[in-house]
Amino acid sequence: MKVTVDQDRCCGSGQCVLTAPEVFDQSDDDGLVRLLRPGPAPEQHTSVRLAKALCPGNAITVHDA
Repeated sequence: MKVTVDQDRCCGSGQCVLTAPEVFDQSDDDGLVRLLRPGPAPEQHTSVRLAKALCPGNAITVHDA
């Protein structure tokens, strides 16, 4: 799995951080998503997919390898 984020689409709701804090963070400056792990571990795949589904700005893209 490879994850990418589009900060232009991010609205800063923080759902990704709450759902997968080991993969996503929020900037202290503007509250937008920061990707910590573009290649999450297999045990994180379910939470990353859920974070993608919950993202109101559709800013997260998951690429299955």
